[in-house]
Amino acid sequence: MKKVVLKSTLEDERSKRRAMKAIAGIGVNSIGVDIKEGKITVIGDADPVWLTTKLRKMGFRVELLSVGPAKEEKKEEKKNEGPAKDQKKEDEKKDAEKKTQEKKAAEAAATPTVTVYHVNPNGYEHYNDGYSYQVVTEEYPSTCTIS
Repeated sequence: MKKVVLKSTLEDERSKRRAMKAIAGIGVNSIGVDIKEGKITVIGDADPVWLTTKLRKMGFRVELLSVGPAKEEKKEEKKNEGPAKDQKKEDEKKDAEKKTQEKKAAEAAATPTVTVYHVNPNGYEHYNDGYSYQVVTEEYPSTCTIS
């Protein structure tokens, strides 16, 4: 998770809503906008260059002020927890890692391999470019019968 701070030209509530709507999307967990200072704070995994480009396309003047790690809230832990709670935390971490590995494996297995054949006068040529389509040449491609 990253914390990205942008300086922008925000004049009113309408421009604030437009900016928030433009950058709310993939990889953005929270957005904070300060109109008086003209700062936009984004926390998430979004690419800072993508955020800047997106806002510039919307017509805002944007500068990238800083990119850094997001500050996580520190939880107060009791000193007398004992090894049982530590064991539970380690087990939860291992389970979370296993689940992410299983998801990645499932995504890799779910992606189909597509074999495409293009028709040309010399015969069939084999391509594996990830798209499924077939070009067919017909003798009369634009025939239409109305009855």
